[in-house]
Amino acid sequence: MKVKDRIKGGIRRVRAGDLTPHPKNWRTHPDAQKDAMRGVLAEIGIADVLIVRELEDKTLQILDGHLRAETTPDQKVPCVVVDLNDEEALKLLATHDAITGLAETDSQVLLDLVAEIETESDGVGDMLDKLVADLKPTVKEDETVEAEEGVTLPEPGDADCEEIDVPWGVVISCDNEQHQVELLEELSKRGLTCRALV
Repeated sequence: MKVKDRIKGGIRRVRAGDLTPHPKNWRTHPDAQKDAMRGVLAEIGIADVLIVRELEDKTLQILDGHLRAETTPDQKVPCVVVDLNDEEALKLLATHDAITGLAETDSQVLLDLVAEIETESDGVGDMLDKLVADLKPTVKEDETVEAEEGVTLPEPGDADCEEIDVPWGVVISCDNEQHQVELLEELSKRGLTCRALV
């Protein structure tokens, strides 16, 4: 398939406060996302471009990157200018983030990735914790999970699961308090959400 290149020229650096938000931007930005964005910008910096288009009055209208522009209004930010008309701009606005959202998650790769990340930002830390907490065990439709003899698997919503505040849980018996501490440390290093029960 041959596709059109809609990017005009190279990267332009423009003061973020001079860019015009698209009036039909449907994304809202809660405080947690703003905190995470500030943390990523502080720890990494700007590592992506904003997508903008030039209007008839020569102003640049944002199609992607509204929160980045809002977070750094006095800084020049890298932009790529696309030659989209009004209808095409609406289509990009509606689909750009939505296509990213269709991606699926490889839970183990994400757990391994998060386990290697260190951050001083509460916003970034909270976002990574939520990513891990939102992971659900994946079981293929044609698979069944059977308990070993003498073991009962809990159903979602069982009292034992609710007690540890997760839809699916595993309770591990430890030999002593020291064993419990060591196991918690090891599981936490792997990016798993866990806590001690006494």
